[in-house]
Amino acid sequence: MTEKKKEFKVNFRGVRGSYPVCSRDQIKYGGNTSCVEIVINGRLIVLDSGTGIINLGSDLVKDYIASGTSSENRKPIEAVLLFSHSHLDHIQGFPFFKPAYIKSSSIYMYGFRSRNKDFEQVLAETIFDPIFPIELKEMSAQIKINNLHETQAIVIYPDKPEPELVRVNEEHELIVPEDAILIRCAKSYAHPKDGVLMFRISCNGKSIVYASDKESYIGGDSKFTTFARNTDLLIHDAQYTTEDYVSPIIPRQGYGHSTPDMAIEAAKLANAKQLVLFHLDPDYNDDFLEKMETRAKGMFKNLIMAYEGLEVDLMQAIIPSKTVKQ
Repeated sequence: MTEKKKEFKVNFRGVRGSYPVCSRDQIKYGGNTSCVEIVINGRLIVLDSGTGIINLGSDLVKDYIASGTSSENRKPIEAVLLFSHSHLDHIQGFPFFKPAYIKSSSIYMYGFRSRNKDFEQVLAETIFDPIFPIELKEMSAQIKINNLHETQAIVIYPDKPEPELVRVNEEHELIVPEDAILIRCAKSYAHPKDGVLMFRISCNGKSIVYASDKESYIGGDSKFTTFARNTDLLIHDAQYTTEDYVSPIIPRQGYGHSTPDMAIEAAKLANAKQLVLFHLDPDYNDDFLEKMETRAKGMFKNLIMAYEGLEVDLMQAIIPSKTVKQ
């Protein structure tokens, strides 16, 4: 019996914050809002569903069509969607996610309760009827939407199609098989007005931490440092330059976002092996972001500015170099 190949790949589908952009000087890094695709041992996990999820959905449908000659023998699309929060730039792509309109698709979605409403109700009232011509419940796929709390974890076993939601005891580490996917979450309350979930995904002896829309604190965030400790890849919010963050005209302090300096401090305190700066301000063009990246690399060598199409293979040693999109 041959051993299954271990896989842990990360693909950045959308890296902008606040709203999508499209202009000639914003091509290298891309203009779609937050969405990160992760494939671990053949299982698909998606972090947030900004407009970047639209192209991901199109690619998944192409693969689905190519997998067979009819709906009876094609390989169904299965995906786990994790939502940091329900602000528009993190959910606006979901109504256009094509797999959600295919009956055989299975989509498991997780987000937190907000303002005494279940996450499913928040989605239904924010991006569907009457804003969109259909309702969430009218989507054809098998969709299961769960509330997620930081006292819970998600476990995806290789031999079980549906993820399991389990309770976490802080006094005892949750032990799962190495080939099972463990998803932990922590809540940051620095993002207005309900905070955000941050995710740690572990499998095959590797881990990734996703911390979008996370504003830092002076001297660091001890809770986050513990949560992200020794991660192989840290994806951290770095929306604003320090100058914009403390601007006397339009200060961004309290907006719920970090600077590259904050992200680097967080990476160093957590002993993260690699850092990707994420959730880029839509006002920043390619030249500006390149200068930001150059400066940041002088402070943390194994760092890259997120861009659409960036792929990181955690089963490999180092983060790839940036290639210019044509």
